Amino acid sequence: MNPVLRNILVTIGGIIFGMAVNMGTIILGMKLFPGPEGMTMDAVSMAEHMPQFTTMNYIVPILAHALGTLVAAIFIARFVTTKERLFVLIPGFLFLFGGISMAMQLPAPLWMEATDLILAYIPMAFLGYIIGTRGK
Repeated sequence: MNPVLRNILVTIGGIIFGMAVNMGTIILGMKLFPGPEGMTMDAVSMAEHMPQFTTMNYIVPILAHALGTLVAAIFIARFVTTKERLFVLIPGFLFLFGGISMAMQLPAPLWMEATDLILAYIPMAFLGYIIGTRGK
C-alpha cells in the first residue's frame, strides 16, 4: 500500500478508535458513578446539574479524554510508516480543541478544566508515541 495513503488511513482509524475508547469510558463511568437525578448527556442538562456533581463525576471525563488520546496515539505510532511524532500529534490537538470547546460550554471547576486541558491531551499523545514506537 502507498505509504502516504496508509498513514492517512491509520491516522483516521486511530482517531476513531480513540473516540470510541473515550465514549466507552464515559458510558462506563456514568454507570459506575451516575450523575445527579434527571441529568441527560446534553450540554444544557449537564451545565444545570454540575453543582451536584461529585469529584468522580469530574475525574471520569479526564480519564476518558486521557485514555482516548493515549490509545489513538499508540495505534497511530505503531502503524504509520513515517513521521510518527507528527501523526500522533494530530489526535492530541484534535481532541484538545474538543476539550477547549467543552470547557467553554460547561461551568466545570477550574481544577477540572486545567487538569483536563494540561494533562489529558498533548502529554498523552507523547506517551502514546513512546509506547507505540517501542520495538518498532
